[in-house]
Amino acid sequence: MSARHVVTGAFGYSGKYIARLLLARGDKVTTLTGHPDRQGELQGGVEALAFNFDRPDLLAKSLEGAEWFFNTYWVRFSYGANTHERAIANTRVMIDAAVRARIRRFIHVSITNASEQSPLPYFRGKGEIERMIIESGLSYAIVRPTVVFGPEDILINNIAWLLRKFPVFAIPGSGDYRLQPVFVEDMAELALDAAARTDNQIRDAVGPEIVSFNELVAAIAKAVGSRAAILHLPPAVAWTLSRIVGMMTGDVMLTKDEVAGLMAELLMSGSPPTCRTRLSEWMVANADRIGRNYASELARHYR
Repeated sequence: MSARHVVTGAFGYSGKYIARLLLARGDKVTTLTGHPDRQGELQGGVEALAFNFDRPDLLAKSLEGAEWFFNTYWVRFSYGANTHERAIANTRVMIDAAVRARIRRFIHVSITNASEQSPLPYFRGKGEIERMIIESGLSYAIVRPTVVFGPEDILINNIAWLLRKFPVFAIPGSGDYRLQPVFVEDMAELALDAAARTDNQIRDAVGPEIVSFNELVAAIAKAVGSRAAILHLPPAVAWTLSRIVGMMTGDVMLTKDEVAGLMAELLMSGSPPTCRTRLSEWMVANADRIGRNYASELARHYR
């Protein structure tokens, strides 16, 4: 008999890749989503239910009979009522519902260097959620990816879009700060591997390549054939330029906190690589498609 699992955001990005793997195993998937009627690749292949954060009894009932709960829910930045504080409160509701529904294993997608002591709301909120999971009594696995790349990613795609679209590209500061990208399919496989284990664990999801931001931008420019001039500007100036582009696209392209996190090398791990796909090779293989269209965070989640 096939098992039933719950994946938040299976019509989105990372949740979709986790759901794909579960379906390929012959398992049943229920997704919790803010857009249960949204058309997508997996529409019709999974049961779609609303989050029901404001109806915890109904949320807990919808989880009954499920074995694994994969949580990818979070907000990249505060937008209107969708703040980091609200996302933390909503996640607490989900954790409590998972406890009441007797979920066998809770797999949470966090972020490298999550910490309740972080001055950055994104990393601080992720750290608070990790503590809630650890204290919940659930069997858990916390998967901590760095920056995730793949066909629908935002960061690398939009760097490529800018390099294709504009004659100049602005790098905040020196650009010497490093990151360690991980492929979305590899991260999903790691999440399933973590689900199948029984020990409580925290694992970084990191790729085999460490690159500086300068090297990343240069590699993307080469892959897409861009001749844009690459400039190094003070972080505040580069962020201001990103706001101008954001107004053009109707999106939030970059936040001050994201610049700070990059420059602090929070998208690096002190652990050995846990995933195999090399960003440099993936970019060469996908050069024709990355950056062809702008990827909007607001359109993906709020419109």
